[in-house]
Amino acid sequence: MTASMTKRTPNFRTLGRVGLVAMAALALVSCGGGKKASKAQLAASRVTTIGVNSYLWRASLEALSFMPLLQTDSNGGVIVTDWYANPNNPGERMKVTVTILDQDLRADALRVAASRQVSQNGVWQDAPVQAATVQKLEDVILTKARDLRNSAVK
Repeated sequence: MTASMTKRTPNFRTLGRVGLVAMAALALVSCGGGKKASKAQLAASRVTTIGVNSYLWRASLEALSFMPLLQTDSNGGVIVTDWYANPNNPGERMKVTVTILDQDLRADALRVAASRQVSQNGVWQDAPVQAATVQKLEDVILTKARDLRNSAVK
């Protein structure tokens, strides 16, 4: 054996011991001393029993509950409504697509797109949707999602 090989052997043993101590420390920390999870931890912003954040998913379904649903995919986080005409304004109809982009409860995890049509001489024509309409719907969904999370904590 050369001198350089004997110098390395204690370093590997030391590293091995340090590694074992570190793993044992991590195991103890992850156990949490047997404490039960608090309600706040159970109602974390990342709830993923489905493919996306469940608070955003449930809030989106609640916000769009007055519209007929065409497609829902909880794993992909997509909700598509069919055309909906307000009974007070039958000459106008809306269609909404909500996409949940993340598993976290965050404002940028939600995307709402809307289409609008107006009836002209019995034919539906595409019409612009005001940005404020889409923003208002996003705000409603996010507020409902936060309320759902807060009620889970209480």
